[in-house]
Parts: sequence; structure tokens; C-alpha cells
Amino acid sequence: MLKRLITICACACLLQSGSLHATEHKEVLIVHSVGREFRPWNEYARQIRTELDKQSPWPLDVREHSLESARSGDSSPELAFVQYLSALYAERVPDLIVAVGAPAAAFVRRHRQQLFPKAPALFTAIDQRRLQYSDIAQNDAIVAVRHDFRLLFESFLRVSPDTKIVAMVNGNSPNELFWRDEIQKELRPLESRADIRWYDNLSFQDILKQTANLPPHSAIFWNTMVVDATGVPYEGDRALTTLYATANAPIFTHDDAFFGREIIGGPMLSARALSREAGAVAIRLLGGEKPGSIRIEPVGYAKPAYDWREMQRWGISESRLPSDSEVYFREPTAWDKYRTQILLICGLILLQGGMISGLLYERRRRQIAEVQLRQRMTELAHANRYSMAGELAATISHELNQPLGAILVNSETLDAILQSPAPDLSELREIVADIRRDDQRASDVIRHLRALLRKSPLELNDIDLNDPVRETVQFFSALAVARSVELNSSVAPIPMPVRGNRVQIQQVILNLIVNALDAMSTIPEDQRRLAVVGARVDRFAEVSVSDTGPGIPPDKLKEIFDPFFSTKEKGMGMGLSIARTIVEAHGGQLTAENRAGRGAMFRMRLPLAALRK
Repeated sequence: MLKRLITICACACLLQSGSLHATEHKEVLIVHSVGREFRPWNEYARQIRTELDKQSPWPLDVREHSLESARSGDSSPELAFVQYLSALYAERVPDLIVAVGAPAAAFVRRHRQQLFPKAPALFTAIDQRRLQYSDIAQNDAIVAVRHDFRLLFESFLRVSPDTKIVAMVNGNSPNELFWRDEIQKELRPLESRADIRWYDNLSFQDILKQTANLPPHSAIFWNTMVVDATGVPYEGDRALTTLYATANAPIFTHDDAFFGREIIGGPMLSARALSREAGAVAIRLLGGEKPGSIRIEPVGYAKPAYDWREMQRWGISESRLPSDSEVYFREPTAWDKYRTQILLICGLILLQGGMISGLLYERRRRQIAEVQLRQRMTELAHANRYSMAGELAATISHELNQPLGAILVNSETLDAILQSPAPDLSELREIVADIRRDDQRASDVIRHLRALLRKSPLELNDIDLNDPVRETVQFFSALAVARSVELNSSVAPIPMPVRGNRVQIQQVILNLIVNALDAMSTIPEDQRRLAVVGARVDRFAEVSVSDTGPGIPPDKLKEIFDPFFSTKEKGMGMGLSIARTIVEAHGGQLTAENRAGRGAMFRMRLPLAALRK
């Protein structure tokens, strides 16, 4: 029981101790060198506060004060400032003093005994050459930087090798004049490569005039501008922003606190890297670690950083940058902005291109197939005409025998008249006219037959549909008489212009008439009637062929135009199929129907040429 009570008390004490530790706060005094808004020191102080808040396990009370006297070098106001700080922190001494910059560090060292002799101090944002470690008290720690101006200038001359003049923009405060001497010493080996010009003895307005009219192949080095030669202070970004707006040359510097808008870049001190180190050391000091035991290597230049916008403005090629350089503010390309959309569009274009290629390929195949189909159709039509010519051999023979027989009779009569002692000249003239007429008739029969049997390519011409109707009816008139068929025909009173192949259109009409004659072969002779009628119907030229035969079986109407379908015992079933193919190739229609009374009717419709588009 006693042990349990002791354990509970111990835990309570530990919890109370932890609670006290958690609520304990630390006070930090930050001393600025020339003012809270002067770059680059204000950026270092801001980054240090950020690191303290991030790394500190205690609540922090951070106060900041500025050493205004560092602008002019007049130390007389320092006594009043020391008295002010002593009174302000009389009741509670700061747990840590952070001096930002060389003037602040020098001030703290000068008045250490008067101010806070026991409080640890951290000197940061100060170049190692401004402090000797042997002179640092045991209660002080340093996080210094290491400038290498020769490296900085050589790096810039490497990326901009045409540079002949470097204008040095630097203020006139004691600290800035110190750096003028130091920079001049480091850059003496480079004086043969570039003309280095200093303007710290001028007002800032006069410096702006000089930098606005620099010769070609010039550059500007920006150090700091706390006060100009006339004593005018320049806080914040005002001086650098004004210089950038008027200068006619690229600007480079030693500290990335100025980087991000006006500076082209290069090797620079990193405010973040230095502040991270300073923040870590400050936490160690606040935790009670002895300052004398903390030794931090000076922070040097970070990897070169360049502003892509300024590189583009001044024509500096990215290929000239050091291999370990980092390029910032690069404007995203269309690919960077719209990569997904571009890939989608490219995919759609490729897909569309593939589809178009496929369609073109299919169109080409279709065109080839259509050409081959027309060739085969022409061949089939030609074969069909040969077959039909065989069927019409008797008719053709009859058509030829009649004029040839008449010619023979007329020639014999002519011979007899010529042997008479007094030939009748008028009668001779009539006989010669008859011979010429019969010869023309025989010639027409042969010409029509040759046209029908001729194998020619499918050529479309403007024709009057009435003409092939008349010729075909005339051609079949003898056959109709031989088969005891009453053949009636009529054509349109006005022309029926169509665009087509005369031989093939005539073949269609011929095929329809032959089929009609064959269909009536089984009915009595006195009932055989065939009508061929041509007429205009709306926007079409129509030719109808009707007979008085038995008609088409109703269940066969849909098959009548199918290849190899025939109602004839010896038919091949290709005539009507070829006829419909020819008509459709001409943009028309071929239909079949049974008449109301008896027989069948076939209609061929072709678009009138004047109405075709």
C-alpha cells in the first residue's frame, strides 16, 4: 500500500513537472543591423523566426529591435539605445540574443557587459571574415556565411561570355563600403576580362541614370542599397525594383533573398539554408547547451539558381548553365498546361485518321468493285445480246430477205426494160429509187444488228428516249407479224432527254418486247396484243411494255428480276436481271406488275436529263 502511494505521488510530480515544462516560455531578442525592412537581413530574420516556431518545444516570445545607427556609422545614438534595451529587459533578461548581420553583431559585442553579460548570443547572417573565432566569447555562437565573389563573377561571365562591363550597385553605409573594398580585392584577377565600374559615390538617382544607359554587353551586380551617397535610406524592395524598371542590362547578386523577380541568378547564399542552421543552433542554446561547444561550418553558396524569365529576356542559353543549376519560373509550355487534352486530341485525330484511312480504303475497294461490276455487266449484256440475236435470227433473216428480194426483182425488171428498143426513162428512175430504198432498208437492219452486238465501254450520252423506242419497235414489227401479234406503239409528243448508253437502253426495251412476245405464244392468235408506250411522268421519262399473255404468277413478282430466275422452259433467267441492272446503273427503276384485265406490264423509268443534279 505504501509503495503504491509513493508511485502515485511520483507520477503526480512528474506530470506537474512536465506541465510546468510545457507551459514554460522563452524570450528571444533579435537585433537587426540597419532596420527591420532592409534586405537581405529582413529575409534572414523572417526565416529564423519560422525555423524557431517550427523547431521550438517551448512557447516563444520573440522581440525585434533595429540598430538605426549602422546606416551612417555615427555611434553617438548607441548609448541611448543601450539604455533603452537595459530598461526594457530589466525584469527579465532574454533567454537568447540573435544578432542578424555584421553591424548588429558588432553592437552586441561592444555593449555585452552593459546589456546581458550572461545571456547566450547567436551571431548569424555575417561573413566569416567579419569575426575572428578567437575573439568570440564562450557565451557566443556563430552561424556565419562564406562569400566568394570571384566564383560568383566567373559563373556569370561563363553564362554570359560577351559581357564587357559590370556596373556595381552598392550603398554608402559603413558596412557597404567595407564590402566594396573586399569585393575589389577578390575581383582584381578578373579586371582584364571585364570593366568593373563602381557608383557608390553617387546618389541612387544618378546611379539609375548610369545603369539605364550602359553600353551593349553590360551587366549589373547588385550588392545592397541601405543608404546612398546622399544619406537617403532605401528600405524593402524599392531600390531594386526601381533599378530593374530602368536598367538596360541583366542583374545578378550574391544572395537569393533578392531572387524571384529582378535577378537573373547564379550561385547565391540561401536564406533558407542559413536560417535552418541558425534556427537549429538557437534551439540548442535555448535548451541550455554551451555556446562555446557549438561549432558550425560557414554556409557557402547554394547550387546555382536561375530565373527562366530573365534568361529569355536577355538571351542567355540554358545550355551554358552549370550542370547542377536549377531553373525557376519556367513558363509552362502548351504541353505542360494541356498534356491530357493534347494526348486526347492526338488520340482522337489518330482514331479519326485511322477511320478516314479505312473509309478511303473501302471507298477505293468499292470503286474498283463498281468498275469490275460494270465491266462484267457490260460483258453479260453483250452475251445477252448475242443470245437474243440468235433467237431473232429468223426475224433478222426475214428483214434482210425482203429488201434483198425486192432488189433482185427490181434489178431483173431493170435489165428487161434496158433490152427493149425504147426504154421508159421515168420507169427506170422509179426502179432505181426502189432499189436505193430497199438497199437502205437492208443496210439499216445490218447497222442495227451491228450496234446491238458491238461490245463497247459504258459511255453515257444525252439521247432522246423516243428514238431507241421507235427503232426497236420498227426492228420488231416483222417479228410481230410473223408471230401474229398486234404491235401498237406510241411515243411522247415532246422529246424525253435522258443521259445514258443508247445500246444498253435499247437492249432493255428489246428484252422486254421479246419477253412479251414469248409470253403470248401460248394464247390464241387473235388475243395477242403488244403495246409499247413512251411518256413523260413527273420528272421521269417512262417506257411501258404491256402484253395480253397469262401474266406473272403473284408469288413470283418479287423474284422476277433475280438472277437465274425464269418462267421459260429454256430460259437462263439473266435477261430481266441484266435489264434491271442496266436501268439502275442509269439512275432509274424497272418494275413489273400484272394488268387489271390480263397480261403483264413492265415499266422503265429514267430521270430526265434536264432535272438530273
